[in-house]
Amino acid sequence: MDGLDSLAVHERRVARDLALLGLPPANWPATVAGPDGEPALDVLVVGAGMYGVVAAGALLLKGVRNIQVVDRAPEGLEGPWITYARMETLRSPKHLPGIPLGIPGLTFRAWYEARFGMAAWEGLYKIPNADWQDYILWVRRMLDVPVRNGVSVLRLSPGAGMVAATLATPEGERVLHARRVVLATGRAGTGGAAIPPGIDPSLFPALAAHSAEAIDFTRLRGRRVAVLGAGASAWDNAATALEQGAAGVEIYARRPFLPQINKGRGSAHPGFFEGWAGLPPEEKWRLLVYMADLQSPPPHETVLRTLRHDGFRIHFSTPITGARREGRAVALTMPEGGRASADFLILGTGFVVDAARIPELAGLAGQIASWGDRHAPPPEARRPELARFPWLGEGFELEAREPGACPGLSRIHLFSHAAMASLGAIASDIPGASIGAERLAQRIAAHLFREDIAVMRGRLEAFAEPELESTPFFVPAAFQRG
Repeated sequence: MDGLDSLAVHERRVARDLALLGLPPANWPATVAGPDGEPALDVLVVGAGMYGVVAAGALLLKGVRNIQVVDRAPEGLEGPWITYARMETLRSPKHLPGIPLGIPGLTFRAWYEARFGMAAWEGLYKIPNADWQDYILWVRRMLDVPVRNGVSVLRLSPGAGMVAATLATPEGERVLHARRVVLATGRAGTGGAAIPPGIDPSLFPALAAHSAEAIDFTRLRGRRVAVLGAGASAWDNAATALEQGAAGVEIYARRPFLPQINKGRGSAHPGFFEGWAGLPPEEKWRLLVYMADLQSPPPHETVLRTLRHDGFRIHFSTPITGARREGRAVALTMPEGGRASADFLILGTGFVVDAARIPELAGLAGQIASWGDRHAPPPEARRPELARFPWLGEGFELEAREPGACPGLSRIHLFSHAAMASLGAIASDIPGASIGAERLAQRIAAHLFREDIAVMRGRLEAFAEPELESTPFFVPAAFQRG
């Protein structure tokens, strides 16, 4: 039996397991009309990458089936895995379950063994990016997640009863109404690329790029490349440039040495995932500051991949204070008059978290509460970059800076790394994905039920399946009030 046959057998097994569990249940929320008179969606999910798929899957398994997922990318190119994630394998260990939502057959290992065999699993060190992308698409297909690709959300306008989403579609611009919106747009959707001060914008795209952008590395063959930052993405891009024939790559790092311990991995367990949300704000802040100050090292595989090549250097304790065009080159400036030059600059500087810079929320920027609005740490613990994290409710809901000032704002849920400060790492990385999706779906289902309670009660009162009809104790409905 080849891999495709064994996968087909496994898929039938997964379908039976879902049927045995009665999943997904029938759709139960009430049908609600939008302002245009058309039935509104219960949930619009923005983003069809890992977090969009797991969020939608969790909703479907709760019986919330009147949903739609949209993604601007073509099918198969959602998320970073085969676009700008330039590592050779995932950073997570292979034994993590993936995004199974409690269904053993939906784990990555079950899919991989069915596709490639148990021997291949035993020989696997870490998960190749392309395999992870294929796995996400497979889960999406197995759960019949309704996705429309090639659709962007231009803006969200919340109201008292629902959210109006303005979409850019291949057919033109249109407005769609949904009772809830989930922004599952990944790390890049938390506020955009972090561009350090002093970097001349005119360098882009001819002489500079952020690591999250498409980069034609063949153009860098024989050229000198400078990389700002020493995190994982900086090393990934350095290695990729060297593999594509760059004459040399130099990383510039502010720190005197690389971080040594990945504290994120040390906190990747159910205690942190389930317990973070219930901590008092001051304890959350202490943990955030501790982890942000230490940061995480690049994986050892990525460092060794880079060191395989000649022409690599790293400069510690060397912050770059400016970068500008100088002829056909990039001139870099450093403190105390230091200077360097490169043919191309790559910013491996990560992403900012700032709700005001999330495109879909741009019109609501002044209304959204942040941690800076709600929590005042002592002076030694102040971190402006952390203060910009949005202050979210227990179901990832946005909250208004002034209570009641923006009706419907809490109908928008941020299911991304932007939730880290409020809810922990259950929407940041692979380990917490299913736990985060379960929390999200449970809270959304509860909101919908409360809103629909009149309909729920009406259905209950109308339910009239006679249990005792075949017994001597059956009383017809017409006589039950006598």
